[in-house]
Amino acid sequence: MTRAYSELYLDDAKDTLSLFFDYLINDCGIETDMAASLFITSGYAGQFERGNPAVIAGMSGPELAEEVIRKTYQVGMSPSKTETSGLSGEYWAGWALAYFQWYSGRTFADIFDRVKLSEIVRMYPVYHEMDISRFVEAMDRKCREPSHEARLKTLRENRGLSQSELAGLSGVNLRSIQMYEQRVNDIDRAQVNTVYKLARVIGCSVEDLLENPMG
Repeated sequence: MTRAYSELYLDDAKDTLSLFFDYLINDCGIETDMAASLFITSGYAGQFERGNPAVIAGMSGPELAEEVIRKTYQVGMSPSKTETSGLSGEYWAGWALAYFQWYSGRTFADIFDRVKLSEIVRMYPVYHEMDISRFVEAMDRKCREPSHEARLKTLRENRGLSQSELAGLSGVNLRSIQMYEQRVNDIDRAQVNTVYKLARVIGCSVEDLLENPMG
C-alpha cells in the first residue's frame, strides 16, 4: 500500500495527535466523541490524513486543538496544559490512532464511524503495553464490522442539523436525504454533485459520507 506520507513524519504525527486529543478533552473540557467530530468537521482530519507537514509536524497538539476550536466554534480557547505524571487514555488513543490511520489508509471519519473515540480510549488498559500491531489487528476487525448508522446521519447530527435544514441548505431533496440515511438508497451510487452539496454544508469531504470508501 502506498501511504499518504513518509514514515519519517510518523513520530511527529503520533506526538501531535496524542497531545491534541489529550489537551482538547482533558484541558478544554470537550466530550470525547465530540472531540473526534470536531476534528473531522474542522477539516483538519483530512489534512492530517493527507500528511500536510504544517499540520502533522508544524504545530503542537494544543496548537492544533486551538485551531480546531477556532474553526468550528469561531472562538479562541487557550487553557493551560495540565501537568500529568503519566500518559492518559486520551493521549494513548491519539498516538495509536495516528499510527493506525497511517498504516491502514482509512479516513478518520471511516474509523470513528466504526469505532467511537471513547471506545478506543477504553482499550487503553488492555492494549497500551502491547505491540502496536495488536491494536492494529483489533481495530481492523472492528472497522470491518458493519456500521450501525449511515455516515450521513452521524455527521449531520454532529453538526446539529435536522434533515430539513440540510435539505434547505444543500438543495438536495429531503426525501433523498431520508432514503440515504435509512440506507434504502445507496449514497455510494449517488451523483457526485449530490454528495458534494451535502458534504459542503456538513463541512466534511465527499469520501466521509460514503459507506464503503475503501472500495
